[in-house]
Amino acid sequence: MKILVVASFNKGRFAPFILEQVAALKEKGCEINFFGLHGKGIIGYLKNLSELKNKIEEVRPDVIHAHYGLSGLLANLQRRVPVVTTYHGSDINDKKALRFSKIAMRLSAWNIYVSNKTLEIANPKNKYTLLPCGIDLTDLQLTERREAKRQINLSENKKYILFAGAFDNAVKNAPLAKDVVSLIQDNNVDLLELKGYSREEVTLLMCAADVFLMTSFSEGSPQVIKEAMACGCPIVSVDVGDVQERVEGVDGCYVASTREPQELAVLLQKAFRFQGKTEGRKKMITDGLDNRQVADKLMSLYNIVVKS
Repeated sequence: MKILVVASFNKGRFAPFILEQVAALKEKGCEINFFGLHGKGIIGYLKNLSELKNKIEEVRPDVIHAHYGLSGLLANLQRRVPVVTTYHGSDINDKKALRFSKIAMRLSAWNIYVSNKTLEIANPKNKYTLLPCGIDLTDLQLTERREAKRQINLSENKKYILFAGAFDNAVKNAPLAKDVVSLIQDNNVDLLELKGYSREEVTLLMCAADVFLMTSFSEGSPQVIKEAMACGCPIVSVDVGDVQERVEGVDGCYVASTREPQELAVLLQKAFRFQGKTEGRKKMITDGLDNRQVADKLMSLYNIVVKS
């Protein structure tokens, strides 16, 4: 089956989770082509329409898989090839973006939502599936904490809290994380910013960290939570996106009932007391979120769309 993946290329690359999903689809025998979108907002995206139509004429895909609502809307401005659109959260949680996503939902042959919360907001009537993006499970994720600290030059005598993003990303709400850490009266605790690292380095940081902390204002189905779980890293998070569902039943992982720094600080102390790796990796497999499992589900959806 020939799939044309349509997604933003504004950063000069496709998002890693898209590339990893595509790699799993290729293993299943799919032929994948890419069309990268340049520009911001609906006007910027519309400027890509002519080139997209040329790409479709060139590769003649069976299905277009668009990532994010605006990509889905643009992809549906041609009606020759059926479009599957995945909505990742920001295209649903933001009211302005939701207006365009709603149009894409009506036009798409199938819609994929990555969390129950985004599904509830979108409130589709048909042609939809709840399917979070998967993650790759690797041997590197099995690295023990002490060895991971050694490999990335972190002190064995310190406790490290890995923040779920860059401090300057407003959506990630770094001020709350810093307030929480300030309540822990321990000079041997450091808050690490997740910014500027390679994929391998991120994995080692997640293996080395004593706790992974998420304080975001909004999320869809955050990949970093799944990746931290695959590394067995204890997690403390506000109730955002599908985090509650992902970590449910996993010892060493905690979701706060409020956004109060005091509650989050208490949960951090609990996570510090957790010894060893969590069973997060096993939970990812149970939830069907290994990328190979997700690829099987996507193949089934593509077949439905092609035959309809």
